[in-house]
Amino acid sequence: MLIPVIDLFAGPGGLAEGFSTATRDGVPSFKVKLSIEKDSTAHRTLELRSFYRQFPAGKVHADYFRYLRGSLSREALFERHPAEAMQARAEAWCATLGAEPATEVHRRIAGAIDGTDPWVLIGGPPCQAYSLVGRSRMKGFGTQFEKDPRHFLYLEYLQIIGDHWPAVFVIENVKGILSSKVKDAFIFDQIQADLRAPSSALADSKRKRRSTGRTYTYELVALTARSRAVDGRYESSDFIIRAENHGIPQARHRVIIVGVRSDWARRLPSMHMQLRTSAPVPVRDALADLPPVRSGVSHGEDSVSVWKATLASALDCPWFRECSPALQDKIRSAVTAAGTRNWIYDRGAEFISGKTQASNALVEEIRSTKLGGVCNHTARSHIPGDIYRYLFAAAFTQLNGHSPKIADFRPELRPKHANVNEAADGKMFADRFRVQRADDPSTTVTSHISKDGHYFIHPDPVQARSLTVREAARLQTFPDDYLFEGPRTAQYHQVGNAVPPLLARQIAAVLANAFCSATAG
Repeated sequence: MLIPVIDLFAGPGGLAEGFSTATRDGVPSFKVKLSIEKDSTAHRTLELRSFYRQFPAGKVHADYFRYLRGSLSREALFERHPAEAMQARAEAWCATLGAEPATEVHRRIAGAIDGTDPWVLIGGPPCQAYSLVGRSRMKGFGTQFEKDPRHFLYLEYLQIIGDHWPAVFVIENVKGILSSKVKDAFIFDQIQADLRAPSSALADSKRKRRSTGRTYTYELVALTARSRAVDGRYESSDFIIRAENHGIPQARHRVIIVGVRSDWARRLPSMHMQLRTSAPVPVRDALADLPPVRSGVSHGEDSVSVWKATLASALDCPWFRECSPALQDKIRSAVTAAGTRNWIYDRGAEFISGKTQASNALVEEIRSTKLGGVCNHTARSHIPGDIYRYLFAAAFTQLNGHSPKIADFRPELRPKHANVNEAADGKMFADRFRVQRADDPSTTVTSHISKDGHYFIHPDPVQARSLTVREAARLQTFPDDYLFEGPRTAQYHQVGNAVPPLLARQIAAVLANAFCSATAG
């Protein structure tokens, strides 16, 4: 029997994708029954992927791929497959937890679970208030920061635990939650206490809980810790999962807590709930077979010829003449290659057809044989100054093995920002422009990628651009047939906020094995 899964604060569905693709002896282990997401665009992505999952594995209808290629509308897709569309609409719910009537939330979750035990609750509350960047921006607001309701959105998650008592829950959040404080107390300590005893926490918060005649506690498990402290508790840092240690081409560090209900904890020993480590996967492998595309030129005519001329003009700039001879050679070679390359894909598109020969384990896992190409692969437009900076930065990284700091940029090449001098002195945002090195896992793909591409520069100086949505999705390990809906900014935002599906699958596999061992015993 498939174990039901409920996904809260689902975003575009990275956690759910991992759980839905986890198998044991080739048989699926979990079934996503309900996903709740408040953002309408992310919900469209979520609903579309739910539609995909309504077909048996390996037998998704060709109409789905026609939609991804742009030859069939979403309305026509759903009209042609009404049963699957109806199931997808029932599974993916666009709703705001905390604003939606509690009775409706309860009804939908209870209906999705339908009395099944075990079942699994996954997700994580919005994390803006927990993130280090978000907290630094709120300095000076005094008590407004401590009163920020986002600190306590985990109570919505807790409420559902206390109402429905999942056998296991998986909660994900940013690493900054470990150091976040309210009234000089670490909020993570309180969160752990609340998760261990939901009934007590809900009573203390003056929240009403539906009486089910049952009260449980939970054992919290850190999936990467090999030992415990003397008192049987983990160190807070034990809950950090470093994605690059688990085959993800990205140095993404997130707090992930697994909670096991007290009656199941006796059958699911935490010593058997550990993620395996694997060798790091570099950016080069993740992007290996994606078609090369050029950056766009903003503020004027944009064409291949104009773009080539823009790159070529870099060689006449004062900053280029002040570079070292070795760096000049790198930049000159990139400009020459860009000028002679036949840019058959131009700036890319929302769908690019074609197949490539590049292959590695990650590509074979992600690539879609039925799609016949890739989607969400359109390059951004950049002002000429940023094109110069990306060209310089990528060439510098190839030469030196690390991304340049602002101090490495010649003064004429630095952006005209008010704090650029502080950055050059190393005081703040010294790595404002960051190249994703081809030979290493990338840095963390965050929602900031929706703002600009400065932190996410492509390693190839010939392309002189930031990453496309598909390239960011590759670093997050989303399958190529996973379409991100909405405008490009919204697509970037969805990708940056997601849990890598291949990491989620490994978490799901650990739980599936534990459940199987428990029921067999």
